[in-house]
Amino acid sequence: MIILHRRDRTCGHKPTPMPTTALIVDDSKLARLVVAKLLRQLKPDWEVAEAANADAALALVGERQVDVALLDFNMPGRDGLELAAELRAARPGMPIAVVSANIQDEIIARARSVDATFLPKPLTEETLSGFLSGAALRMRRATP
Repeated sequence: MIILHRRDRTCGHKPTPMPTTALIVDDSKLARLVVAKLLRQLKPDWEVAEAANADAALALVGERQVDVALLDFNMPGRDGLELAAELRAARPGMPIAVVSANIQDEIIARARSVDATFLPKPLTEETLSGFLSGAALRMRRATP
């Protein structure tokens, strides 16, 4: 097992926890780039992982620690809500957002039913910042 440490500037040698990792899942490479850029502006110390579909996302979650997930709703194969349900079963406390331009009450209700936040496209800095603030709070509460 490899453990990575960053130095804490206050005492010089104190190890800090592993960085938070956000997973962006969207079949559009351009959409992933836009979300990743926004995410890096808001949380420069977070790591970003990307997947183009649900299968790739689940494989990635099986291989490494993922703390937060941003899922496109409309993808080939399993949609973002189906993926959110699978991630919720595997990681009950993980903050999950379903992102879509399809702003219908049914989709918003389905997102809530799997304890996911609905974020409208196009994703803005303000909207993403609000979700990430809530996600950080949720993760702090979950940490012993």
